[in-house]
Amino acid sequence: MTLSGQPILAYGLALGIGLLIGAERERRKGVGSARAPMGIRTFASVSLLGAVSFSLGSSILLAVMAFAVVGLSVSAYRLSHEQDPGLTTEVALLLTLLLGGLSMREPTLASGVAVILTILLSARNFLHRFVSTVLSESELNDALILAAAALVLLPLTPDQYMGPFNALNPRTIWMIVILIMLISSTGYISLRVMEPRIGLPITGLTSGFVSSVATISSMGARAALEPHLLWGAVAGAVLSTVATFIQMAMVLEATNQQTLLALWLPLTCAGITALAYGIVITLIALRQKAPDSINLGQPFSLKTALLFAATVSSFMLLAAALNQWLGSEGVIVAGAIAGFADTHSAAVAVASLVAAGKLSANEAVLPILAGLTTNTITKAVLAILSGNWQFISAIILDLILVILAAWIGAAFALGYF
Repeated sequence: MTLSGQPILAYGLALGIGLLIGAERERRKGVGSARAPMGIRTFASVSLLGAVSFSLGSSILLAVMAFAVVGLSVSAYRLSHEQDPGLTTEVALLLTLLLGGLSMREPTLASGVAVILTILLSARNFLHRFVSTVLSESELNDALILAAAALVLLPLTPDQYMGPFNALNPRTIWMIVILIMLISSTGYISLRVMEPRIGLPITGLTSGFVSSVATISSMGARAALEPHLLWGAVAGAVLSTVATFIQMAMVLEATNQQTLLALWLPLTCAGITALAYGIVITLIALRQKAPDSINLGQPFSLKTALLFAATVSSFMLLAAALNQWLGSEGVIVAGAIAGFADTHSAAVAVASLVAAGKLSANEAVLPILAGLTTNTITKAVLAILSGNWQFISAIILDLILVILAAWIGAAFALGYF
């Protein structure tokens, strides 16, 4: 059975949308003479009005009805603004009209948006409390910066290779920057939510997403200054290497999936080895007293993210130049040199060459592992410079086992065994 060529089911969906949103608003109306003028019947009627308007006059009549609803909402606001100065109900009513019309053409999208709107409306107290008392001003600023980077700048960034040696893709570079900020923010949130008694292992794992090299250095210094936290510091340093391989997989996924497929076995072998070693050390660390407090810092550093972008771009140029001058052997040298400073930027540079068609995915394995190896040397040197002998021996053993696992995995992946 149909109505004006539209299935009855679509009108039923429009009614359901109005009832869903209206039920939430009905609970907020209050009682007596001070109650709000819009409730479940109003929202259900407006949603049906949107559906019928779209059926009879398509988007033109729906637009006319939208102006009419805006007029009615203005009148209602004038009567009730002293009791409730907000405009949430009025805006929700207009959106309900549009969702009623949308349900006639995109029913799945309309129902999904209706559910999201209802969740937002019902979470009023939580959202107000979170923004006003839980979220600090600096955290809000960082969230806005991240949103602007992902939602405003990323769509405007060119998605093509350009520059010297045709080596730079601005979209890829900016996606990596956003990913670094997201990863750093995720680590920050985990520390913010969890109790400080969880201790150094969680701190090491989350901060390892920002910089495993820096994490190992700071954990070594803590172990030297506070010997009673030795194994907690070791666990944090070891788990930061787990973060290295997780982050490596994520940046390769964002840059070039073929490269990730070629490296999945080496990364998996190394990651599992680091995780197993880290679990053993963490079990030992849990017997020690966790630190009373943790310095959270900031969700992310924009300066660090931009510096990372500059580093990635530099190594992209270096890898492309050496590839043109020396062939694939030059890329291995470039990856090894870049790895001393940052293994992820080296991996992005090499994976970008694969994306540009200048290397095969298998040819990218050795340069990226060369970068991982030299980065391991950097970690070992910093562990020696910062920690005591117990910390040094535990970390050196971890680094050796992990990099051996990566190379053994690569040998199997490339068919040497």
